[in-house]
Amino acid sequence: MSKQINTIQSSAVPLQMENVDTDQIIPARFLKATSREGFGKNLFRDWRYEQDDETQPKQDFVLNNPIYSGRILVAGKNFGCGSSREHAAWAIKDAGFDVVVSSFFADIFKNNALNNFLLPVTVSEEYLKELFTAIEADPNTIIEVNLPEQFINIVSSGKKASFDINSYKKTCLLNGYDDIDYLLSIREQIETFEHSHS
Repeated sequence: MSKQINTIQSSAVPLQMENVDTDQIIPARFLKATSREGFGKNLFRDWRYEQDDETQPKQDFVLNNPIYSGRILVAGKNFGCGSSREHAAWAIKDAGFDVVVSSFFADIFKNNALNNFLLPVTVSEEYLKELFTAIEADPNTIIEVNLPEQFINIVSSGKKASFDINSYKKTCLLNGYDDIDYLLSIREQIETFEHSHS
């Protein structure tokens, strides 16, 4: 599972639903495991299968539609609301997504995503509609997400939008650092500070 995120160019999966909560992202019955691996197969489990039966996928659910694929999930407003389970970010990342785009994220989900090397990109309602329209017109539409310069771009049309991100979390994503890795990366600076204040 890749940790570093820099510039991603990929097709996208359009989930045109608002108020997607964490219990739909990963149902509570799958939260028993403590390892981050393996959650992807149960992403949106109750929306993907009839009566929880993997042999009966729901044909009208977007993740079951073979024309859509990619490392970017484009979702409706208020994504990740509900309970604060970190497993929601684990499931999305384990399913192969590196970026989730929405016009609004629940705060706890957004923080959990950033802590698990999943980039939440917040765009305007208008730009979100443009993304859905472009993907609907051509499922192979390439979306560029440029973390260093903090913009998202519909490559075919050149329509761009900027996005905000905490500078510390940006550094961590660009380098694949968790909090401990970051501290180790500035170890010399910490030691110098300690010596100068001893």
